[in-house]
Amino acid sequence: MNALEQTTTNASVAVRPKTFTELREGQRHSPVVTRDSACERGYNYRWRKARIAYLIKNPLCVECASEGRTEQAVVVDHIIPHKGNRELFWNKNNWQGLCKRHHDIKTAKQDGGFGRV
Repeated sequence: MNALEQTTTNASVAVRPKTFTELREGQRHSPVVTRDSACERGYNYRWRKARIAYLIKNPLCVECASEGRTEQAVVVDHIIPHKGNRELFWNKNNWQGLCKRHHDIKTAKQDGGFGRV
C-alpha cells in the first residue's frame, strides 16, 4: 500500500468523539470556575416579571437611541453591576434597556468576556 492509499484509508475511519469526561480529564490542571445559578443570583420568576414590565415601559435600546438609531431593547441591564447586592439588583434606577448587541459589548468590556465571574 502506498502513502496515498494509506492516507485515504485512514481518513475514512470514523473516530469516536471524546466524551465530556474524557475532555475534562485532559484539563486536570485547569481550574474550573463556577458561579451560582441564574436563579440563585436573583434571575428568578420575580425578575422575569419585573423585566417584562420594564421592557414594556422602556421598549428601546438606550445605546442605540444615543447613536440616533431605533432598536428594540431585549435585555434589562444593570448599569452598575450588582455583584450579588440585592438592593442594587432591584433598584430600577440602575436598570436600562439594551439590545443584545449593546449588552454583549458592555458585558465583554466590563467582565473581560462572557460568563465571567
